[in-house]
Amino acid sequence: MDPFRDRVAVVTGGGSGIGAAMARAFAARGARLVLADLDEEAMARVEGDLRGEGAEAISVRTDVTRRAEVERLAEETIRRFGAVHLVCNNAGIVTFGEMAKAPHEDWEFTMGVNFWGVVHGVEAFVPRLLAQGQGGHVVNTASMAGLVGMRWLGIYCASKFAVTGLTEALHREIEPHGIGVTLLCPMIVATNINENSVRLRPDHLRPKGAPTAPPAGGLQGGTVSADEVAARVVRAIDGKKLYVLTHPEQRELLRRRAAKLDQVFEEWD
Repeated sequence: MDPFRDRVAVVTGGGSGIGAAMARAFAARGARLVLADLDEEAMARVEGDLRGEGAEAISVRTDVTRRAEVERLAEETIRRFGAVHLVCNNAGIVTFGEMAKAPHEDWEFTMGVNFWGVVHGVEAFVPRLLAQGQGGHVVNTASMAGLVGMRWLGIYCASKFAVTGLTEALHREIEPHGIGVTLLCPMIVATNINENSVRLRPDHLRPKGAPTAPPAGGLQGGTVSADEVAARVVRAIDGKKLYVLTHPEQRELLRRRAAKLDQVFEEWD
């Protein structure tokens, strides 16, 4: 069965960046789209573009930190299209800064979006995928910062490492039921996530002068387009692949981490 043609795809964070790119890529393969985001204007633009290309698409304003709103998203999806087949728990923010100086609210807010947003997506949609018995696929967006700890990104790393563990475990649980699972771990992608992470933060959680980027040299590596990331996700869904990596630089970073872990066994008495 084609994983996209006439299938229903839900994309959180679908109003911009990687989410919007995945929506376009899925629509190009014949999927029907449900966009979820806090930014209603951005969603409307993406929905309009999709409809202009002949795709079926709707938008549902959703705060993924609130379980009830994600449940409402699932209910609206079923009400409008009768089923759901592809779920992308993609909404996310980035938080920069040193952990020793971070306010506790930064931890709560970052985990609320990046981790609990994925948990709520799993709670709302995976039981429905299992009950339908029509297969399907779940894509959870983590980050390279969910595989390797990075300076200035400690809070973000914590949230994304949690997504990595959740997704690997979910794969083991539901793959035997014919439902694929993919963990997306990009590095630097040409999106507005830095600015949006501050702009969409609630006023009472927006500290004056909050940085929108790490210090010079804080992040290293090339930049890829959101469309390239989306194309890799499509290939992973087609091939039922668990991992999506986006940069050749990731290979050496992961090798170094694996080598350090392996060396521990060599050092045993």
